[in-house]
Amino acid sequence: MRTLYSLVWWLILPFALFRLWWRGKKEPGYRMHIAERLGFYPPLPLFPGYIWVHAVSVGETRAAEPLVQALLAAWPEKDILLTCMTPTGRATGKTLFGNNPRILQAYLPYDTGLMMQRLVKHFHPVICILMETEIWPNLIAQCRAHGIPVALVNARLSERSLKKGKRLPSLIQEAADGISCVAAQTETDAQRLKEFGSRYVAVVGSVKFDTAPPKDALEKGERLRQMIGNRPVLICASTRDGEEVLLLDALANLTPPDTLLLMVPRHPQRFNDVANMLSARKLSFVRRSALHADLKPIQPISTDTQVLLGDSMGEMFAYYATSDVAFIGGSLEPLGGQNLIEACALGIPVLVGPHTFNFEAITEDAVTNDAAIRIHSAHELMKKAGELLNNRKKCHLMGENARQFAFRQKGATDRTLEILRPFLDDRQKDPVPLHKE
Repeated sequence: MRTLYSLVWWLILPFALFRLWWRGKKEPGYRMHIAERLGFYPPLPLFPGYIWVHAVSVGETRAAEPLVQALLAAWPEKDILLTCMTPTGRATGKTLFGNNPRILQAYLPYDTGLMMQRLVKHFHPVICILMETEIWPNLIAQCRAHGIPVALVNARLSERSLKKGKRLPSLIQEAADGISCVAAQTETDAQRLKEFGSRYVAVVGSVKFDTAPPKDALEKGERLRQMIGNRPVLICASTRDGEEVLLLDALANLTPPDTLLLMVPRHPQRFNDVANMLSARKLSFVRRSALHADLKPIQPISTDTQVLLGDSMGEMFAYYATSDVAFIGGSLEPLGGQNLIEACALGIPVLVGPHTFNFEAITEDAVTNDAAIRIHSAHELMKKAGELLNNRKKCHLMGENARQFAFRQKGATDRTLEILRPFLDDRQKDPVPLHKE
């Protein structure tokens, strides 16, 4: 089955490369470092023998940040190879880790045996740590062939993904057999991963709760808030295609009438599309990119402005710090939702739509703890947001619930580190998996 899987990759490779070039028309980053996507890398600036962490894009890279910092501190003699698959993920890594000489960034190649073998032989990783749901059969097979342990951490698996995986049982079982240990976010994720075929599974929570808001992001948020003034702010964060139309059509129902809508699309290639939607509806808006990079000097945003378009990357904490109530996108349409942890950590009441299957357990826990409210339509969203914005006491209480909810979830990074320790500690030659089913 893996041979057939690899053949399919080779057949679609020309189309994959064409897609890179096509996406590069809007996002030039897709036309950079193309050789890396084929497994060809420049000479190493650091010594081989990396701790290899793979985080597919922005969210996973941000989630990996506390774990990467903990790995650097626990094993100062080892360096980090951080791979991703998107330019925005790579840019996020650059923002988070700057020019740290112990961290090398690169693209993950396409999942053929030959290309993955090139990566493994070039970097000689001592362990491969996959973030969340990144299960690549040939990557795992090459690691297994070269004696490299594979860990799946901050792992989650939706019911939908489990059903898809069961369609290719032999391919998935081989990949699951090659994973040395799994650190799952929730008990539900753990049970699904065991059903998926994973044998060594522990429940540790989500490392995203251990991410500390950067000081400069909070300062930016404070400056942006000063520019907005005393107006209430509703943020619609990480919105996806099809959701902005629904939100803008329902905007007239939002109270208080002077509320500023802060809209932050999930993908940068859609910033201009959303700007065109706002123009077509004759809504008064300001683009974040039109403001000074560090929001200095502080220039008031007109009270006539109805929408602030968050067309920037890496500033989500600043946007949340500016806001009074947050809606988490990807949940109005059947897209699985997005991470609500950052908003909760800053004490922001959260609204989520009906479709949160990618973050099911955490979202349900947040709703149960009165840190989040589930809504079922854009009109209901505006109504619930208005109720919170018009009732400051209720808004503050729910925000404090959100903050406490986030605080209680901390510690997953330390628990994950203990699971990884046997595979990284040179003194322990034969690590024993934590738990075997």
